[in-house]
Amino acid sequence: MLQVITIPAQPSPANHALVILHGWGGTAEDAAQFTGMLEVPGTVRLMPKGLFQHPYNPEGQMWYDIPNVERFDFKVDLSDRPDLQRSRQVLRDWITSLPEQTGVPLNKTILGGFSQGGAMTIEVGLELPLAGLMSMSGYAHRPIPPVTRAPKLLMIHGTADNVVPIAASRATKNSLINAGVEVESYEFSGMGHEISGAVIERMQAFILAQFA
Repeated sequence: MLQVITIPAQPSPANHALVILHGWGGTAEDAAQFTGMLEVPGTVRLMPKGLFQHPYNPEGQMWYDIPNVERFDFKVDLSDRPDLQRSRQVLRDWITSLPEQTGVPLNKTILGGFSQGGAMTIEVGLELPLAGLMSMSGYAHRPIPPVTRAPKLLMIHGTADNVVPIAASRATKNSLINAGVEVESYEFSGMGHEISGAVIERMQAFILAQFA
């Protein structure tokens, strides 16, 4: 069962929901910190904790382990990893249960994530009737198969990212567009693997536009 940090909507009751997934070795508290910078009135914010303990950071979690991390280039198909598939199923089941928990329908819910959380957003979110998706410094686990109807997806990446290279983001964007996904993308020159103030501004604009 997922452990989740919840920030109630102000004002309440919630009219919208925002789900943010942390990255590899991050925490739900990390996601809550930058999510709290967003000004999204009437929105309940939910930050779930990754299912697996990070191998190098005793305080961090992950959605799945990354093989040969020091040499990993994000070109390998990860989709058949058992830990990834476990997280995928748990997240999907939890997200589809959110309307009963929050009173907010999925078409008024946005799913997003940072780094590995962005990858899980793409993995899980394309098949759900959500209001939108956000991948910050993220990537895809495999080439995206054609979709008939998917939420609009915001992609943000730094050109100086030394964790998830910008090439992985560009390849993911091309795969998404070829699959039929509407993508709104931004590259920030000189930005590394981070959530900057400029990223928060783009996230907020996207969220408000999808909730309008």
